[in-house]
Amino acid sequence: MERKVVLITGGSSGIGKSIGEYLTSKGFIVYGTTRNLSKHPNFNAFHLLALDVKDPKTIATAVAQVVANEGRLDVLVNNAGVGITGPIEETPYEEIQGAFDTNVHGPIYMIKAVLPQMRKQRAGLIINITSIAGYMGLPYRGIYSASKGALELITEALRMETKDFGVQITNLAPGDFATNIAAGRYHAPISESSAYKKPYENTLKQINDHVDTAQDPIAVAKMVLRIIHTKKARIHYKVGQPMQKFSLFLKKILPDIMYEKLLLNHYKL
Repeated sequence: MERKVVLITGGSSGIGKSIGEYLTSKGFIVYGTTRNLSKHPNFNAFHLLALDVKDPKTIATAVAQVVANEGRLDVLVNNAGVGITGPIEETPYEEIQGAFDTNVHGPIYMIKAVLPQMRKQRAGLIINITSIAGYMGLPYRGIYSASKGALELITEALRMETKDFGVQITNLAPGDFATNIAAGRYHAPISESSAYKKPYENTLKQINDHVDTAQDPIAVAKMVLRIIHTKKARIHYKVGQPMQKFSLFLKKILPDIMYEKLLLNHYKL
């Protein structure tokens, strides 16, 4: 059986690295990407390519290299993403734009780059790593929620547009997992004079505490493998702690105002 070729954005650390290592152990040919190869001189878990999801030229170069090396590209895992927190009123617009560039525009660039090859093959799978946060507007994470929610909806549209090409596209929404995302997340400064100081400060601490006690990202990697082995991928997959997934069920069945009160109580706002 021919080994499948997988390309993972944001593959040098966190969830992306975990997915890459796990798939490599299962016999896949894995290429991961990173914005700066020089920061990973001893990386040998799998192939690592230079790629910035905000730069279409680097995307085209990396995709072409994979196809030249392997003759095909079977799976794209759109994993690269950035976190962002803060009161929307006080979050600098350039940071909002940057989050959307990475979390929404980046995956679109990647999809546009791989679809011609997958159409040519009449086969391919694209897994967009979104977030459980993308199913609800969370206080002080509204920009992050919106960017991940946008990718969820883009996936729904793309599935219908590409259904005749043998290409499958799906979303995988993780909850909180133990990665270094908190270290790389943009935090709007907590200003002493801010009208949001106390609630934002408390919410930020709660967010970071959740990440510190979160699950091992291997659970996401195992779900990716399950999706790859699924003959017909569903539109949405979720992986995370039971209460995080249960919150999505509550959002479906509760009146909006009641669900909002649950969130306010959860964040003690």
